[in-house]
Amino acid sequence: MKIRFHHIILGLLLAATGCKKDNYAAPSATLNGQLTYKGSPVGVEYNQVPFNLYQPGFGKSAPIVGTFQQDGTYSTLLFNGNYKFTIPPNQGPFMWKELGPNKRDTLAVVVNGNQTLNIEVTPYYMVRDAKITAAAKVVTAVFNIEKVITDVNAKDIDRVSLYINKTQFVSGGDQIAGTDLAGSAITSLNNISMSVNIPGISPTQNYVFARVGIKISGVEDMIFSPVVKVTY
Repeated sequence: MKIRFHHIILGLLLAATGCKKDNYAAPSATLNGQLTYKGSPVGVEYNQVPFNLYQPGFGKSAPIVGTFQQDGTYSTLLFNGNYKFTIPPNQGPFMWKELGPNKRDTLAVVVNGNQTLNIEVTPYYMVRDAKITAAAKVVTAVFNIEKVITDVNAKDIDRVSLYINKTQFVSGGDQIAGTDLAGSAITSLNNISMSVNIPGISPTQNYVFARVGIKISGVEDMIFSPVVKVTY
């Protein structure tokens, strides 16, 4: 089970030898980007899907660890140098290339000043064309689902969820209301409609944030549509 917290984890291990304290300049190069599938952002739960960066030859085997934002973006400060980027096993609502037993594929990253690196992944499903509206204190979402992986690695849908929250953080762990549709109840992947009532909010506000998520069988992390602010 994942521990939920709202701070990006960023570890950087530096080696020091001898009794004299060594001084290091702070990392100043920014590496940022976004999880994508064929150019479309891959939405995840805030701060719950990690990535690892290794610096070969730096003298330490422990990775620099970061996490993705809700829209799949990430940003980390690094020293200039050569790195390897990977997603840890059993993380994320997507497939990551395996090179063999207990060996994950890595992306070679050469950092020399600020740069952008989008991370192309293959999700099991994507939420497509989500239209989320609100009226009379009811939020309604109409959307399609694309099944991306259809070979022997395909997985079923456990459920589809519509979550709303009074802040922009929206997920099963950050919500004021939600509704679920069992995967077994889905007869078509097109024009799926779900609605949820907006509960009382204190202090009063005339808007909420909403998005649709898909829980995939055997996969802990859900994949989400973009967060939408709706007024009522």
